[in-house]
Amino acid sequence: MSNPFVRIVEPLDPKQPVKKFFNLRKLEDVRYARLPFSIRVLLEAAIRNCDEFLVKKGDVENILNWKVVQHKNVEVPFKPARVILQDFTGVPAVVDFAAMRDAVKKLGGDPEKINPICPADLVIDHSIQVDFNRRSDSLQKNQDLEFERNRERFEFLKWGSQAFKNMKIIPPGSGIIHQVNLEYLARVVMDRDGYYYPDSVVGTDSHTTMIDGLGVLGWGVGGIEAEAVMLGQPISMVLPEVVGYKLLGNPQPLVTSTDIVLTITKHLRQVGVVGKFVEFFGPGVAQLSIADRATIANMCPEYGATAAYFPVDDVSIGYLIQTGRDKEKVMCTKKYLEAVGMLRDFKNSSQDPDFTQVVELDLHTVVPCCSGPKRPQDKVAVSDMKKDFETCLGAKQGFKGFQIAPDRHNSIVKFNFEGCDFELAHGSVVIAAITSCTNTSNPSVMLGAGLLAKKAVEAGLTVKPYIKTSLSPGSGVVTYYLRESGVMSYLSQLGFDVVGYGCMTCIGNSGPLPESVVEAITQGDLVAVGVLSGNRNFEGRVHPNTRANYLASPPLVIAYAIAGTIRIDFEKEPLGINASGKKIFLKDIWPTRNEIQAVERQFVIPGMFKEVYEKIETVNKSWNALDAPSDTLYTWNPKSTYIKSPPFFDGLTLALQPPKTIEDAYVLLSFGDSVTTDHISPAGNIARNSPAARYLTSRGLTPREFNSYGSRRGNDAVMARGTFANIRLVNKFIDKQGPQTIHFPSGETLDVFDAAERYKQAGHPLIVLAGKEYGAGSSRDWAAKGPFLLGVKAVLAESYERIHRSNLVGMGVIPLQYLPGEDAGTLKLTGRERYTIVIPEKLKPQMKIQIKLDTGKTFHAIMRFDTDVELTYFHNGGILNYMIRKMAS
Repeated sequence: MSNPFVRIVEPLDPKQPVKKFFNLRKLEDVRYARLPFSIRVLLEAAIRNCDEFLVKKGDVENILNWKVVQHKNVEVPFKPARVILQDFTGVPAVVDFAAMRDAVKKLGGDPEKINPICPADLVIDHSIQVDFNRRSDSLQKNQDLEFERNRERFEFLKWGSQAFKNMKIIPPGSGIIHQVNLEYLARVVMDRDGYYYPDSVVGTDSHTTMIDGLGVLGWGVGGIEAEAVMLGQPISMVLPEVVGYKLLGNPQPLVTSTDIVLTITKHLRQVGVVGKFVEFFGPGVAQLSIADRATIANMCPEYGATAAYFPVDDVSIGYLIQTGRDKEKVMCTKKYLEAVGMLRDFKNSSQDPDFTQVVELDLHTVVPCCSGPKRPQDKVAVSDMKKDFETCLGAKQGFKGFQIAPDRHNSIVKFNFEGCDFELAHGSVVIAAITSCTNTSNPSVMLGAGLLAKKAVEAGLTVKPYIKTSLSPGSGVVTYYLRESGVMSYLSQLGFDVVGYGCMTCIGNSGPLPESVVEAITQGDLVAVGVLSGNRNFEGRVHPNTRANYLASPPLVIAYAIAGTIRIDFEKEPLGINASGKKIFLKDIWPTRNEIQAVERQFVIPGMFKEVYEKIETVNKSWNALDAPSDTLYTWNPKSTYIKSPPFFDGLTLALQPPKTIEDAYVLLSFGDSVTTDHISPAGNIARNSPAARYLTSRGLTPREFNSYGSRRGNDAVMARGTFANIRLVNKFIDKQGPQTIHFPSGETLDVFDAAERYKQAGHPLIVLAGKEYGAGSSRDWAAKGPFLLGVKAVLAESYERIHRSNLVGMGVIPLQYLPGEDAGTLKLTGRERYTIVIPEKLKPQMKIQIKLDTGKTFHAIMRFDTDVELTYFHNGGILNYMIRKMAS
């Protein structure tokens, strides 16, 4: 063994000398005990993988010296223990792997080398939509439609599960990726190749951070970066600052974990934690269950941190037992963590490590709240919801404004639904969804919703039939304990039937609203509302017809569904009036914490988890019946509109091409702040008048067969046309929302794809101008691949979301950042200029480069290649090109 730290290897149990571990305490370095627990995981991985090539002794020293170097942009490598993918991002990853095998073979290499070295799990959870609801067979109907729409994709994924080693695929209908990870896939401590070491994971979904709640260090990365990790490459990362988040006190009786996470999200947004780790500590942590911690960790991307880590403690160990993990393995897990100093006691302050900064929250100060109407960090106390929404109605168009004229605030539109007359107004709830792993993984809020439903039904309350209600649990375990505890029938009576096991409404797979509802909303130009127990509520994401969307706990989702409007003060106004004429208030039916905990103790038991997960890979009969090939190379079907060999590697040679200056580029689009990956690469429905629709129609498909953009990520022709296709896109060149831009040579207003095609045919390079937080939102590799295929060579922004910047680098698109204090406004950039971006021969991380305009103006920007490794990827034209050259040479 060439590892220079082999001297600290020893068996965990002398009776089993073949099972070893790197005993970090034997470093006998006083700095180790002062490191944050999250940094200890990075340290262990660096020591175990130290080969003086990919990981060097100097990297280990830098991590040990974290307290000194944390502010100095020091780059370190990190090899995660495993990778996790969902199908929206997993399909393009497997497509890339298949295309990389073809490319390696063309260059004379062995295509079998393109194979996951790092274990990978792919959970199919993003394809199912809420087409059917409020009926006993909704689940089966939605699952049948899921297979009808996605058979090609599923057959392709099944090929991948057979053709690639080290890749496990969890079939559709099993649950949501992060909940399956929490309840089943996570090991906490790995036992592999004769060694014990901390479990850690990167995933192609930004909410991979949910697993941090169990003490498994994890975060989201771009699909492109994940592919490199699967091929055995370390992640190159800047050693992060670690914000210590101290929790004190106990939550109030009526407060849920959702209220806590929405409070923390707003707080940490104000603190500013982008690019940093957050590590939770303090006596308040001991009051939180693993499900509560996972809820808080899940929304880490919404408060902007890289990871939100809760070190392993006895509560974590107890959770492993509760969820049916093997007791002997759990005891080994605890023994290992004690041996290396990674088992935490939150009540023992002498264990508190050093942090970059410490912030505090007294859990007793948290009040019931929601977030919205357009961003997850915009927390609103439930007591203020009515007033806040009515203020938003008249406020200037923006994150907290809809700019509705004052004389229209009380507009009412009458409509007929299933033979009955109803009314809609601004603030009317039309979607109420208990959805998303953020909350469905948490028995306390799910049982709380069930108990509230029971009391509501018993009090004679109902939900109006036109409201699209749905329940999409994160795993079969949820259905099991809801049914066993006797609350499922009450949820069904209010319209919250199980509609599927997947992300569904949270990612925009909310399905269609009734036509009469859509017509009423359109006729009155109403600000209709979606209420969901999700983690994202960006405009245009949940549904095109819900301009306001609020994140709320599952019990509150039901409460607002019963009320039928967001314009209600629960303290003063009744939820409804029953058949006897009695006013029923929310406080009359809200379950107490003691009620919920009593039911949870009785019905959430290890046997449920064992029964559900023992058969998870074989329970779906439709998946089992799929016939898929198992050849090394995939046989591409030229007739397929789902799976297509991408053009990324066309013309690739073993020899490197030197980077060239970008000359006289046109600006394709000019944006303001907070342009999300949903704007850049939408996942929802394909509009019938869009370039993607025209392409699919030309291939013989009808609108009913279009499916969603997310489901077609394996086809670059659809995804390039879907780039910047969000109907809520705000481009400064156009005076209204929509996916259009100006083609400057002709002066015509065109769909973005059509304009890009014209530029490409004329040989003109393109750039994009943007403000702050460009690329915020979901981890989405097509938000980088799409612009690349449109001919975008660079993006110039004030700041970037971490994963999106990484994805741009991975595709060879240059992320440029204005100098501090400068932006398009201060530089008087209109976007109508032509830009020459001077690329020097010798590049350095984060170097300043010159930009010349055709007006004669010159200014400088920072080239956001943050590490030497990222520059290597750029020189190769992207990370995948680099991997192909490496495997083929």
